[in-house]
Amino acid sequence: MTRPLKFGAVLIGIGDASGKGLWRDPAVPLDASINIGWYIKQAREAEAAKFDFVFIVDSQYITPDFPHHHLNRLEPLTLLSAVATATSNIGLVATISTTYSEPFDIARRLASLDLISKGRAGWNIVTSQDPGTAGNFSRSGHGDYETRYRRAAESVNVVQELWQSYEEDAFTRDRAADRFLNPAKLHRLDHKGEFFSVTGPLNIQRSPQGQPPLVQAGTSDQGRELSAKVADLVFSFARDQAEALELATDVRQRSRRYGRDPQSILFIPALSVTIADTEEEARHIFDERFATDDLHGQLGALSRQFAGHDFSGYDLDAPFPDVPSPGDAGISRFHADLAAARASGKTLREVLTAFRSGWLRLVGTPATIADEIERWHQSGAADGFNLFVQHPADWERFRAQVVPLLGERGLFRDEYEDATLRGNLELASPSNRHSAKLVPAAA
Repeated sequence: MTRPLKFGAVLIGIGDASGKGLWRDPAVPLDASINIGWYIKQAREAEAAKFDFVFIVDSQYITPDFPHHHLNRLEPLTLLSAVATATSNIGLVATISTTYSEPFDIARRLASLDLISKGRAGWNIVTSQDPGTAGNFSRSGHGDYETRYRRAAESVNVVQELWQSYEEDAFTRDRAADRFLNPAKLHRLDHKGEFFSVTGPLNIQRSPQGQPPLVQAGTSDQGRELSAKVADLVFSFARDQAEALELATDVRQRSRRYGRDPQSILFIPALSVTIADTEEEARHIFDERFATDDLHGQLGALSRQFAGHDFSGYDLDAPFPDVPSPGDAGISRFHADLAAARASGKTLREVLTAFRSGWLRLVGTPATIADEIERWHQSGAADGFNLFVQHPADWERFRAQVVPLLGERGLFRDEYEDATLRGNLELASPSNRHSAKLVPAAA
């Protein structure tokens, strides 16, 4: 039986690379990206619609050409800690880079959010795309792609081990007990690996969900391998069902090598929507929004895919320039598309136009949007979607009209099933391996 849809809401304030003109919408506060009241409002709206989680993206390097949301935004864990106190059920997924954060710090901050929210935290694992980030961390570079992913795999392993520092009953619940802590139930780590040396233990207990679910978005070979090994959810930018289904099939096959149940991994492609009363009206709105996009901003987004190469001096209507690829496997799909564009003689302007549709963008009525979501779900291409919250009118209509249609079809919940993010995602809560060692074997 096909599991119900899972929905995340990506909160991008005044607009990232997927919505460069969003800041011009009068319904979007100009300070949305740093306005905690705005984030709380979006999270409460997502919660009222029974979404599984809100999702906060992040980066740690900017230039003036970066998307508006990147230029001035709140740090994810600080932001979500505030949102946690203003919500009750919605999951809270924070982006943290394994390249520029130490495992102990990651483990402690996420565990803190998990306790503050009573078991609703999640971790979006990234290795950082922008090479310029290194300069903000006293480094000359952030390493090649292979090295960053080896570091990421070790980091995740250390974080998960630190989350097992305390057994469930390490602390007494009885004031008359001989001691507050049973030291036998606190465990050092003493990890020594290629990138990290961490003694532990972590100075915070486990949360009601055991540990936060892990999200991973890399679709390169290295990214797929990390997803197969550790991810509970795989976030992708698939453009069509075939691409999404190939990713899900491949990662699930790889996961068998790690002794995992392939069906325990959820796949949630990105989604943007433009909704109107008719197909024609929706298409008109969509085209009008992109016609007013800032071309300078589009060139800036393209520059990020080429390690900061400046495209501003090129003729937009000449064939796409022969600019060397930075060789980063993480954007291999993008550069494969460019190779095809060059072969067909497409111009820089045409490439920019195609670049704006880098993932699934549904344009139509509430019914046609629901129909397409159902097709992706029933085909096995998606267990749900991570919806980019862009124009408030579309966000409101998706919640008020598309979600109820999916509920009527038996594809989405009426109420939350659990108090934790893991419970609502139908993910098992990992047991503490130290406690498991004490459980006697069945006779």
